[in-house]
Amino acid sequence: MKTNEAILKRIEEICKEKGNNVCKACLNGGRSPSALYDLMKGRTKCPKVTTIRSFCEGAGITLSEFFDRDYFNNLDDD
Repeated sequence: MKTNEAILKRIEEICKEKGNNVCKACLNGGRSPSALYDLMKGRTKCPKVTTIRSFCEGAGITLSEFFDRDYFNNLDDD
């Protein structure tokens, strides 16, 4: 799995767990959802940590909780 795929997978998991959506979580975190939408549509391949952090803040989790999945330890971006 590539890094951007793992990030998207985690975002989807969190939205499902929280009954939330990307737009609402980003706006609650004080950021426009456009950067994550660009990632979802394949227009960007590497989101900024600040974008993920804003999503996390809006979703009510920490960065540690976001990246606390085994699949982040076995990424293949070669």
